[in-house]
Amino acid sequence: MSTPGSAASASAPDFDARRFKAMERAGFNRIAARYAEGAHLRADLAAALLDAAALEPGQRVLDLASGPGLLAREAAQRVVPGGSVLATDIAEGMLAEGARRCGNQADAPCFAAADAERLCIADARMDRVLAGLALFIFPHPEQALAEMHRVLAPGGRVVLSVWGPRETVPLIHRAQDCIARLLPPPKVARPSVFRYGEPATLHATLAAAGFDDIDIRPCAFSCHFADADAYWQAFLDLAGGAAEALGRLPEATQRALQAAVVDDLAAHCCDDGRGGYLLPARTLIASARRPGN
Repeated sequence: MSTPGSAASASAPDFDARRFKAMERAGFNRIAARYAEGAHLRADLAAALLDAAALEPGQRVLDLASGPGLLAREAAQRVVPGGSVLATDIAEGMLAEGARRCGNQADAPCFAAADAERLCIADARMDRVLAGLALFIFPHPEQALAEMHRVLAPGGRVVLSVWGPRETVPLIHRAQDCIARLLPPPKVARPSVFRYGEPATLHATLAAAGFDDIDIRPCAFSCHFADADAYWQAFLDLAGGAAEALGRLPEATQRALQAAVVDDLAAHCCDDGRGGYLLPARTLIASARRPGN
């Protein structure tokens, strides 16, 4: 997850896509169990994405950047009987966590490690492709979208979610603000997680990838945290590569960041009697069709 000052394009000359992917993989492997445990914070978003996908029995579904299979598990229940769900991710630890949580369920998705930019899936095999909070993570999103288009059957749909504009997602940017205040800028620019936050930008990106019948809708939710420590931990549990980078800092620096985030949360004190903090987040959910029958 990028920090302020790192909103440069992934195509910038100093951007190392291979190193970026390695850091993301290590980070998401590091947080696999806690990422799954924090699913309740994003439950409304997950439900809205799955509803937008309009899944039906018998459909073949690919869930990209599936992590521990949070979307995939629910999708698998919606396509029975006769359907199938393949959950893929670059972080094998995430997939192992998802498989562990599914146990021996008969309608569990299949899990397979895969790079969304280079899928080992035959052309036109899927009826739906899901990508929850993932497009902005890919170093070459246009390549990932080309793969989504390729594996979809004509008339099939991609359904994805992205963070909205930075100022509408305090859930993420308050931690980023704290990091920017206390740490020097990163040596290598990282793509911003907010780069598809404007509907026009997301629409143009999907259209350029060959999709039509594009529908983009906002989805807002809020997360309550008992205290600043709980917020900071939740950020780390979602942050992937950023969590890996922060985890490599000296313990004193990590503690200083955790303590300092209180200042950034001052505007979000919860006044409904629960105490703590209430952090809003605005997202976009997009559905788009591969042209054809």
